[in-house]
Amino acid sequence: MVLFFTSTAVTPPVTLYMGRDKVENEELIKYAWPQDVWFHVDKLSSAHVYLRMPEGMVWESIPEKLLIDCAQLVKANSIEGNKKDNLTVIYTPASNLKKTGDMAVGQVSFHNDKKVKRVHVATRENPIVNRLNKTKVEREVDHEQERLDRIKKENAIKRAAAAEKKKQDAELAKAREAEKAARSYDLLFEQEQDETAPRKTGRELEEDFM
Repeated sequence: MVLFFTSTAVTPPVTLYMGRDKVENEELIKYAWPQDVWFHVDKLSSAHVYLRMPEGMVWESIPEKLLIDCAQLVKANSIEGNKKDNLTVIYTPASNLKKTGDMAVGQVSFHNDKKVKRVHVATRENPIVNRLNKTKVEREVDHEQERLDRIKKENAIKRAAAAEKKKQDAELAKAREAEKAARSYDLLFEQEQDETAPRKTGRELEEDFM
């Protein structure tokens, strides 16, 4: 089962989620989306909390209020960490999580330690934790089907974008051809006018310079 929370720290609201136990955490490590960011209490056991970033948000500049929501949810779901003050919560893109066969269930490391950021949590903030807990929804997730549905939707968006770009390129090429043809016609028209214009006499040419 997966626990889902809604953070209203930003507009529109965003989804936070975590596994109910360490077995579910293994599934989340495997099936996290490319836009998900993973949070965990540093050096202590805690829930694996994920932020599903909306379009346009980047993990290096998550809004501070949202970052606090994520950190508070992680702290509140750490048996040991929930009782302590001045904790550090680490976070990184889900794609940076590294899992090897010799690791214990729920244990992870990182492909690139430089892509791990930290946020200080001075103490538990009950108003934040209570607000998030009021939005909690627990449901069973078919991770593989969800992955396939996501890929299908993303591919449809990519195809639509490619088709729109192809249409725009074709319209631009057509406009350029029309502009080129218009210039060629104007040049031809000017040349025809020059050829049909009466030639000036020597006297008239002299007068032009007087």
